[in-house]
Amino acid sequence: MLLYTLFSYQLETSDILLILLVALLSGMSKTGVHGAGMLSVPLLAVVFGGQNSSGVMLPILLIADVIGVWYYHRHASVKHLKMLIPFAIAGIALGTVIGKMINDQTFRAIMAVTILGSIVIMIWLKQEKNKKDIPHNRVFAGTMGILGGFTSMVGNLAGSVMAVYLLAVELPKNIYIGTTAWFFLIINWAKVPSHVFIWHTIHLNTVLLALSTTPAIILGAAFGIAIVKRISEEKYRWFIISMTVFAAVLMLF
Repeated sequence: MLLYTLFSYQLETSDILLILLVALLSGMSKTGVHGAGMLSVPLLAVVFGGQNSSGVMLPILLIADVIGVWYYHRHASVKHLKMLIPFAIAGIALGTVIGKMINDQTFRAIMAVTILGSIVIMIWLKQEKNKKDIPHNRVFAGTMGILGGFTSMVGNLAGSVMAVYLLAVELPKNIYIGTTAWFFLIINWAKVPSHVFIWHTIHLNTVLLALSTTPAIILGAAFGIAIVKRISEEKYRWFIISMTVFAAVLMLF
């Protein structure tokens, strides 16, 4: 099924290898190596273009989400999920409307600005005077939720936004990963109707393509678990920030 599905898109060998790499990175992102997910978005955009790639990417992410939640389901902050999810759904609705109007160049610009803005906020929140008040403010949580839903809908690139918020509230490593896993499982399923009925970017072939890459997703998830186990709490924070910076540079160029 793998070869039949991949070649039904009339892809070059290099395109197929990129898709499998994206699946591997997606699996890694759902088990703690979140920067890997940000790298996968521009890679898939190379093959399918901006908006179309978001529809191809979503079924792959849904499979990876299930694996991430299965492994980290006990580690999640319900409190923060309840604060974020309603606003994220609103962001998805906004992204559904606006995303339909933008071309690939605008898509790339929005994603690059989002990542760079997230990096600036991360650094700003590292200052002691900003740590105490901003992260636990409901306005801040609502803003990040809307941005998370919007950037997830437009380009499956909410990882940097969620990294800003969840690192700012200083969740422990496993709670951070588990909360992120549940957040994306919920909002990614919430995006499916928009992709199917409004954007028409998810259809039978995209689902079969995702299923065909499952072995690569599982392998990536195993890599992610092994990597995260070897990183301490403090080093993990800087690891996420470094991966976010790298993804921003990749998106820009």
